[in-house]
Parts: sequence; C-alpha cells; structure tokens
Amino acid sequence: MFKRHRLDLGDDSPSKKRPSDERDRDRDRDREERSRDRDRDRDRDRDGDRDVKSSVVPNSLAAGSGGFLKQTPIQQPINPFTNLPHTPRYHEIMKKRLQLPVWEYRERFTDILMCNQSFVLVGETGSGKTTQIPQWCVDMVRSMPGPKRAVACTQPRRVAAMSVAQRVADEMDVMLGQEVGYSIRFEDCSSPKTLLKYMTDGMLLREAMNDPLLERYGVIILDEAHERTLATDILMGVLKEVVRQRADLKVIVMSATLDAGKFQVYFDNCPLLTIPGRTHPVEIFYTPEPERDYLEAAIRTVIQIHMCEVDEGDLLLFLTGQEVPLLRFCSTKARLNDLCHCPLQVESLLVTAISKASAQQRAGRAGRTCPGKCFRLYTEKAYKTEMQDNTYPEILRSNLGSVVLQLKKLGIDDLVHFDFMDPPAPETLMRALELLNYLAALNDGGDLTELGSMMAEFPLDPQLAKMVIASCEFNCSNEILSITAMLSVPQCFVRPTEAKKVADESKMRFAHIDGDHMTLLNVYHAFKQNHDSTQWCYENFVNYRSLMSADNVRQQLSRIMDRFNLPRKSTEFSNRDYYTNIRRALVTGFFMQIAHLERTGHYLTVKDNQVVQLHPSTVLDHKPEWVLYNEFVLTTKNYIRTCTDIKPEW
Repeated sequence: MFKRHRLDLGDDSPSKKRPSDERDRDRDRDREERSRDRDRDRDRDRDGDRDVKSSVVPNSLAAGSGGFLKQTPIQQPINPFTNLPHTPRYHEIMKKRLQLPVWEYRERFTDILMCNQSFVLVGETGSGKTTQIPQWCVDMVRSMPGPKRAVACTQPRRVAAMSVAQRVADEMDVMLGQEVGYSIRFEDCSSPKTLLKYMTDGMLLREAMNDPLLERYGVIILDEAHERTLATDILMGVLKEVVRQRADLKVIVMSATLDAGKFQVYFDNCPLLTIPGRTHPVEIFYTPEPERDYLEAAIRTVIQIHMCEVDEGDLLLFLTGQEVPLLRFCSTKARLNDLCHCPLQVESLLVTAISKASAQQRAGRAGRTCPGKCFRLYTEKAYKTEMQDNTYPEILRSNLGSVVLQLKKLGIDDLVHFDFMDPPAPETLMRALELLNYLAALNDGGDLTELGSMMAEFPLDPQLAKMVIASCEFNCSNEILSITAMLSVPQCFVRPTEAKKVADESKMRFAHIDGDHMTLLNVYHAFKQNHDSTQWCYENFVNYRSLMSADNVRQQLSRIMDRFNLPRKSTEFSNRDYYTNIRRALVTGFFMQIAHLERTGHYLTVKDNQVVQLHPSTVLDHKPEWVLYNEFVLTTKNYIRTCTDIKPEW
C-alpha cells in the first residue's frame, strides 16, 4: 500500500504530455500478453470442463424483472458472454470489485432503475460507479424481454473512455472490442457483439444524428455530468426528449459532486441515489503566498516531497495543457486553461480558476488507497474567494458552430426554445448561425442545406469540413485530406530543450515556400514514403504517435468521403497548379481567417481588424501580402499561427 500525494496547480485542463514511443510499445506488449494469458486460461478450462459449458444457459438470469440480481457474478462458473469458464484472473478481480462501496447499493440501484426512466446518481471518488454501474445495466438489459440492446456510457475525455473500457473488459473477462468497446473521435474499438460501449459524449451525439431515438441502446449513462461539457449539455436536452418517445429507454446521469439538485429538477424531479466513496483522510496544504511561476513551484514541491517524506508512494501532478489543436485563438498568459468567448467572436484559450468542486474531487484522488496529502499551489484565500462552487458550463463560454450544425442535423430548428439546462445567450447562437450561413451550410432562412447536411457527417470543425468537401472541385482532395488530418492531431514537430537548433534545422528540411500547411503535407508524405518508420521519425524530430494518429484520421475521413461519393483525386504533381489548387481549397473553409500586410510591417485581420504578427514557429521566410491562418495566439503579443500565402482574388 503506497502513500499517495497529489499536487494541484489549480489548472482546469489535464496535462497533455504524450508518452514516449517506448512506453507505448511496452503498454501494447502488456496488453498482448494479457490477451494470450486469457486465451491460454480459456483453452485449458475448455479442455477440462466441456461438460460444464453445455449445462449452463447464458440467459438463465433473465427470469423476471430484477432476476439478474439473484446470482452474484462470482457465483457464475461460466462466463455468460463467452460461454466459457471464467479465468483465474477474473476471480481475483471479482474479489476486489465486491469490496467497492457501490456494491452495497446494488439492490437499491436496481429498484430505482426498474421503476424510473431516468435518475441521478452521485458517486463520490472511489465508489466504483464508473466501472460497476454500466455492468449492472448490461445484466439488466440482457434480462429484459424484447430486442436485445446495448448500454452506452459517455465520458468527457478520450483517455478515460479508452482506459475504463479496458478495465471493464478485464473485469467481465472478455476481449476489448468485443462485448466491451469504446468509441472516440477517429477511433472505434467496438463490434456488432458490443453490449457495453464507453464513448466520448460527442460520439454519442454524433450517433444520434443517424439514429435520433438511439434505438440501439437500452440504457444510456452520462458519466461525469458535473463537468458540464458542451456535448453533455446538448445530450441531456436530446435525451430528455427521447425518453418521452421511448418508454423502454433508461437514462442515468452520474456525477461526482454533491450538487446534483439541478440535474434532478431538469429531468422532471427524478430520483437521486447517493453513494459514498471509499476514501482515506487527506491532508490539504496551501501556499502562504501566491506563486508567480506555478511550474517552478510544482517542481520544487515534488523534489521536497521526495527528499523529506519517509513513506514510499506515488505523486499525481496536475498541470495546464500546453496547447489545444484546432483552436483558432489561444492564450497562455494567465493561470488556468479554459475556453470562453471574447469580443473578437473567436474561441480563446484563457487561463482561469477551477471550481471548488473540481479541487475537492482532485484532493480525493490522494486518498483512494490509503491516507494521503494534497498540496494546493494557491492560497487558502484564493480557494475561498476566487473559485466558483461548480464548473461554469462550457455551453456558456464556447463557439457553438459545430453544436448548431449538429442540432440542425438532428432536426431541431427552433434553437432558441431548445431545452438547454443553461441556455446560451441569443447573440452566441446568432454568431454560430452567421458562420454556418457564410459557409453555405445554412440557407438565408436558417435551414440546413445539402452541403450542411454533408458537413455535419464529418467529425470536424465546420470550416475544415467545408474545406474537405470543396477540395473535390479543385482536384486536390487527397492532399486536403492529409492536411486536415495533420491539423486534427497534436503538433507533430518535436523540439527537445537540449537539441532545439538541430530540431529547427530538421523542420526546415520539410519547409515549403508557400507556408505551414504545405509543410505539414510534406511531413505526411515523407512519413508514408518511409513506410511509417519510427526510426525515421526519431531522426527527423517528428512525433510518431501524432503521425500515426493523422494516418488513422485520414483513413476515417476517406471512408466518409466514399460514403458520399466524393471523389478522392489529385492534380498531377508536375502541373504548375498543384500547390495553387491546394491553397485555393484552403480558402474555401478559412476565408474568414485572412490577414493583410500593412505598411507598419504588421498584419491586420480582415474580419476583426486586429493587429497581429506571424508566429515565430512559421516556416515562411518572407512576409506575403495576404495570408490565411489557422490559429490566433495570444501571449505577450498577438500572433497568427499555421499560415499560408494566398492571393486576394481567390
């Protein structure tokens, strides 16, 4: 048992450090070994117990309402999902599962679920709600008469969806991707056999566009609802209407904070079940004075803990994310990462305080297995006076272009009267409608056009989706697919502190005279020409994981294009218009993000008249008269990043 420590910088975004390729290979190797062990165990058990397999009926738990509770999983000799004997590892895990606090409430949970279409569950840190509740729901759905349906459990974060799915697959003694799977943007690890799917909230919303009543699912769980992400808020509004039309659908809203009254009221005063967590005492320490440099303070505190603490243990350190891909407007100036609207009518990445609820939840992680300590690198006064009680809903501080497009695709035309838990300001909706009208996704009457309907099918920002579709007219859809994929993944260029000069020289070998978008295209082409080589990536200071992710994204976007019979083609490389066509296609999506060079040597954005400079990371070695940019970055100066030289007549 380790003593745990947790450092809290008060940051509202998780660290975005990418693990090394070597660590990824070790993790994949561990998974393969677990899979082989499981297969060996099953083969051994199958050979020794063939008579047992034939004597058990997998659906024997389906006797009547709530009959799935009559036998605890540890009493089942045969895995009902595979019809094979359970492996020894399953029984080891099961003993630990039964010790989770949530198991004491299983019968009560079932009674509430059977008698209500929707209810709110508050499970404190360490209660086991995220892993156990969905499994109980699977048992319930399998026991019910009628069509066999699956269970969906949404997560706000991609990593959580993947890691929890792996854990639950181990607990259910099945292979990940079969009975238990996950679905995140650009990656679907599931199959027709999947009974329990963990997914990001955005992916379930995307499923609703093609299946408005979500007929595939018998139970839908919105986990971590207290985070109030944009997609979760939209999902709650959609599901509230779906349960009125589907009496057989169950909706569970799960939260880790005690302030769940708002969810209850929103879902027509539905029942509330509170499950305590299994946490040990956590000592909380504050800094006596505000820290000027949080990263330096964090490093200093970590070193002090290692030098002064007697007991062994682990450290969990929360840091701000260094960048968010595809945000057009970023700030790294203040204290915590958050998304909000500003007068420029673009998204900005600002640094603001987390909520008290988030701080409390983070502190609880230090006491899951034994007593721990939480070092908050902000003052107690800041905690009490500067932090809100709960997280400010993302829907009130975000660009709603993608959301409005999805709602229109769902057939929801009256956006002003849509049942939002916290309605956004009408002017925010109007700005989103204006953007979509400029992109020709909506007509002048606000109705979805054929182009807009097609754009909604792409899991992309509306501007990128428009660019991909329009690229077919310029005979460069293959190249635009590659550029879009590269823009959809984390930064591919690696710049180690100890080798900045060498890394910069390596980057310039890929540089294109027209700008950064063509440079990204060069990197992707070189990666594929070198057969996805990890060694090549290492030697050229580019991130292998980012490029593999881009390759995966490109394949999925290609499949969507094929579904709509959009041609994937290229202009001949020898043609003088090869790069011109690509740049013209870029303009079709980002014509509102153009800047003009002024006599002062600075650029002026066309839409908002903001004075900006080219970001130092650009490969442009000259200042074109007109540039298209992908991001607006705020640090000590106003910068535009990922820029390409264009012509005004385009």
